[in-house]
Amino acid sequence: MADNTLLAGPALRRLRKREGLTQAAMANALGISPSYLNLIERNQRPLSARVLVQVIERFDFDPRSLREDEAIGGVDGLARRLADKRFADLGIDREEVQEFLSAAPQAAAAFALLYDNAAAPLANPEDPLAEARVAVERWQNHFADLDHAAEDLSETLRLSHGDISAALSERLREKHQLSVRVLPTEVMPGIVHRLDLHARQLQLSEMLPGAARRFQIARQIGSLEMRDEIDALVAGASLPSDEAYDRFREHVTDYVAGALLMPYRRFLRACEQTAYDVNILQRRFASSFDQVAQRLTTLQRVGERGLPFFSARFGRTGRMVAFTAGASGAIYPLDGARWPAWAPYAAFESRGTMLTQAVTFGEGEASAKHWFTMARTVEVDGVACSARRAIVLGIEARFAGELAQARGVSLDRADAVPLGVGCPRCGRMDCLTPAPERMAGTDRRRRSR
Repeated sequence: MADNTLLAGPALRRLRKREGLTQAAMANALGISPSYLNLIERNQRPLSARVLVQVIERFDFDPRSLREDEAIGGVDGLARRLADKRFADLGIDREEVQEFLSAAPQAAAAFALLYDNAAAPLANPEDPLAEARVAVERWQNHFADLDHAAEDLSETLRLSHGDISAALSERLREKHQLSVRVLPTEVMPGIVHRLDLHARQLQLSEMLPGAARRFQIARQIGSLEMRDEIDALVAGASLPSDEAYDRFREHVTDYVAGALLMPYRRFLRACEQTAYDVNILQRRFASSFDQVAQRLTTLQRVGERGLPFFSARFGRTGRMVAFTAGASGAIYPLDGARWPAWAPYAAFESRGTMLTQAVTFGEGEASAKHWFTMARTVEVDGVACSARRAIVLGIEARFAGELAQARGVSLDRADAVPLGVGCPRCGRMDCLTPAPERMAGTDRRRRSR
């Protein structure tokens, strides 16, 4: 199908029924024949630009509804859901998925909604982090109202000029009567920031590097000046536990801090000018690698979209401790997965070095997706080397040709490292980089012979 072909039969049929019109009456209003309208409604003819303009002008039609399939990930998203092993014996191929989505997009959306709700981590009331993550991904990690408000505040504070730390501290002092004080680590054992309302101080540990200090000050300003917006967003999340609400609020407040330090339009423009060069973005916005990585997962403003990244954070043991899919469509098997051939694991042996790698993965997908990923270690708030984490930033390889970090990396799918479904469920015994669990299992089998 050509890119400029627009099949919109179901949407046009719903509009006609909403208006209470016969095909003849609507065809007359649009200046076309009833037979031609019938073919359009049956998706046997595309909706031309001329007819679309008539529909918009005469029926107050929102053309964005023609892309309603985007909410479920289009054909790829529907195919991923129908690739579930529960449907394996039905033999549903991609062509049938396309026909389903084209002929009955609302029914396809209803199926996707039922599937997602049935499989959502919200079903587990003992995992508030998973519950909060689902709430974040409902928004594809883009909170438009907060982003606009943070952008306006950043402009007011003129954070693109001069000393950012001084501007933030001055705002906190003048508007909220709070001073910033850096204290020795022995005064703040085990914590890196604390709000002391009695002393009217935001207290920060001396162990925090500059980017982390600025982030904590921006976070405090955002939580004070956008309290109503944050409260409204969190209250509307419909989460099942108080702890899940707290986790979601933490994420949203962090989001505001990132949006204040890296205001949307200026950040997106810098991304496009530098080919998303993470190193340059860190310096230009006086931010850390993990702060920039998280901000890159949020660029989904209508009419000003950036590239769709995902990010993840791993502990030293190889366990994933955070995952943000954004609009990337990435699905990671969080429960017990270990992919030791992946760059984040090697990053711990190359402290502070950016590692790049093309991989394929996608548990539950009709076929594994092809990704370009970059990873490096960071110190969590600069506390101690024991708090080191590996941050991975990823994007579908079809978008990666635009990236500065992808230069010199083969984006041929045949050269990508296949990551499978995660070691505990893989079953391959010839893996070159086996996980400890599999190695232990191999040793047990050898001893039993």
